[in-house]
Amino acid sequence: MNYQKVMEALILNNEKEGRVPSLLLHSCCAPCSSYCLEYLSEHFQITVFYYNPNIYPEEEYRMRAAEQKQFIAQFPAKHQIRFLEGVYDKERFYQMAEGLKQCKEGGERCFLCYEMRLREAASLAKKQKFDYFTTTLSISPLKDADKLNEIGERLSKEYGVLYLYSDFKKKNGYKRSVELSKEYGMYRQYYCGCVYSKRQRDEEIAEKNR
Repeated sequence: MNYQKVMEALILNNEKEGRVPSLLLHSCCAPCSSYCLEYLSEHFQITVFYYNPNIYPEEEYRMRAAEQKQFIAQFPAKHQIRFLEGVYDKERFYQMAEGLKQCKEGGERCFLCYEMRLREAASLAKKQKFDYFTTTLSISPLKDADKLNEIGERLSKEYGVLYLYSDFKKKNGYKRSVELSKEYGMYRQYYCGCVYSKRQRDEEIAEKNR
């Protein structure tokens, strides 16, 4: 499925009907959210949901959360963007990752982490009666868009909230996010977020330097 075309068709249909739906956008970090917000804020009333209990260490989590709030405050969106921070329940992540510590990034541990964060977004979207929910995660070349949309579709049926199919890396979305990060002077982290991805990245850097 071409998720970008599916999203474009939905947006076009909403525009024809004069609708500006509400969207709960799970965000992993400000740099990844930058292009997503630039594109989606033209067509949706967005609440950015920052829920990332996987991020390690806590100082890193706080830095990324602050960066997200700062970008939203600075970005001149067509429709106002709200910010909502989830609970930093890091023990939930470690319980989920038990037995999967040796998985390489992009494997089963990551898929479960996608689902943990998307499930929280779907639950909140249902409680607060959002029209749609989705995530910024698909903008990364390292994230599996097929898996993310598969999870989103399943949770959509489970919670009864529409999932916005997406693959934000399409049409140079990732490249644009890098440009926006530079434009706004954002901190761009060198690893995805969790202690395991940090450890893997540090080992890769050390090996390269050798």
